[in-house]
Amino acid sequence: KLFREKSGIQRFFDVKLEKKIPAQAGMGGGSSNAATAFYGANVLCGSPATPEDLIKWGDDPVIGSDATFFLSEGTAYCTGRGEIVTPIDGLPIKEGLSVFLVKPNYGLSTGKVFKAMDYSALSKVDPEELLQTFKDKGTSHSFWVNDLESPAFTVSPELSELKDYLNGCGFEAVLMSGSGSTIFCLGEPGSGADIFEASTKEKFDIEGIWKTRFMRRPSPSEWYQEV
Repeated sequence: KLFREKSGIQRFFDVKLEKKIPAQAGMGGGSSNAATAFYGANVLCGSPATPEDLIKWGDDPVIGSDATFFLSEGTAYCTGRGEIVTPIDGLPIKEGLSVFLVKPNYGLSTGKVFKAMDYSALSKVDPEELLQTFKDKGTSHSFWVNDLESPAFTVSPELSELKDYLNGCGFEAVLMSGSGSTIFCLGEPGSGADIFEASTKEKFDIEGIWKTRFMRRPSPSEWYQEV
């Protein structure tokens, strides 16, 4: 409906959605689904909207604040509610860097996490300086910030215990994704992937552990490719 309103093209589609990102995982599952449908409708209609148009059109509560990020090329500086997107070039990330996604067998309500937030305790790091650190060093630094971690751990203390455990597994960096409950880990665990997965699932109630990598769209006219 939003695409029809923005483009003026009155076409309808039947869509089969195969969910691969769990709900309430803090990984933008719903927003990425919406962005994919938005991009797909544009392609099927002959691409009347430019990539810039799609980002602008995507700034609508109908498809969620995070959808505009997925309509970028995969690396962006997002402000406001996340809907103000400034695309940036790819970061200097080490080739082949592994990303482990650890999702406990429960989700977190974004609303509850924000309700538990203490705004006086937010990070004092300048976002522009943090952005420059990522531009200069990629992920090879220790300046990782997610202000939603503290309230998420208030809502779910067991998630804090999981992160503490993951911090001791030898990864280069460990941080909660979005508003949780997924925690991502960069690099390889010191014990090896198989032992790490088995021991983590033995100690915690885990829905899944997935090994993946960073990805970007090959070009503004192409969509993300499955890892």
